[in-house]
Amino acid sequence: MRKAVGLLAALWLAGGVLAGCSLDQNNASSDKGKTKQDGEVKIGLSISTLNNPFFVTLKEGAEKAAKDEGAKLIVVDAQNDSAKQINDIEDLIQQHVDVLLVNPTDSSAVTSAIESANSANIPVITVDRSADGGKVVAHIASDNVAGGKMAAQFIVDHLKNGGNIVELEGIPGSSAARERGEGFHQVIDKAANMKVVAKQAADFDRAKGLSVMENILQSHKDIQAVFAHNDEMALGALEALQAHGMNNVLVVGFDATDDAVKAVKEGKMAATVAQKPALIGEKAVEAAIRVHKGEKVDKFIPVPLELVQGQ
Repeated sequence: MRKAVGLLAALWLAGGVLAGCSLDQNNASSDKGKTKQDGEVKIGLSISTLNNPFFVTLKEGAEKAAKDEGAKLIVVDAQNDSAKQINDIEDLIQQHVDVLLVNPTDSSAVTSAIESANSANIPVITVDRSADGGKVVAHIASDNVAGGKMAAQFIVDHLKNGGNIVELEGIPGSSAARERGEGFHQVIDKAANMKVVAKQAADFDRAKGLSVMENILQSHKDIQAVFAHNDEMALGALEALQAHGMNNVLVVGFDATDDAVKAVKEGKMAATVAQKPALIGEKAVEAAIRVHKGEKVDKFIPVPLELVQGQ
């Protein structure tokens, strides 16, 4: 009897062990089938500044897309400081984001941070502004060169007899400033009787746009048009011109922010080149999710431009 009980106990234990092994194997097999993609995708967004309505709208577009896709989006604000942006990106790397979206403050300075992400095997997508170095899987932006040409052609078409022009440039070293200026000069430099009499950086900032324009007006009062590389600078320049009673100067901006579109509708600004920041943000997050899933994305994902002008 004791032998029978012992035999039954041994069989019961063996069966339990075998069942446990079977369950463990099934669980292991199930775990093998799971990938990081089955969980929440973590996306880092390093943005150049949130002290600019354009980038606030871009962030909101990205946040909406992340919510719709069930992804986690971590946004950090570089405050137009290249050193801070590099530190911010290093922090995002330490947080083990799956994909990194970068809107560079300085296209050259951000290279080292992108290379750090490359070393950590984190895919990088640049947004609105490109990077000069590091491996980037995609770039999402409007065609800034084409936008610069669009602004220049508008001025040429409206100044039939030519004129003197002031150009307010964005942050030196940023791809947006470089490309918008390049497109602008491709048209203006070939136009008859058109002359850029002053060109100075105002760093995409409204207050700096005001002060730089004030300084320019001290030595150049005979001007017929202003082209600013973004709307914030254009609105600052407009304020300076209005203070001098120069209400007939054509002011053309870039971005089509709410304040600029309102100024165009009111006849205060002549035009603004419309980007679609919310759409840029949405496309950035959508591309990040596709990259995370291992899908191929285009190296350049364009967002269309249009000119907003008064009646």
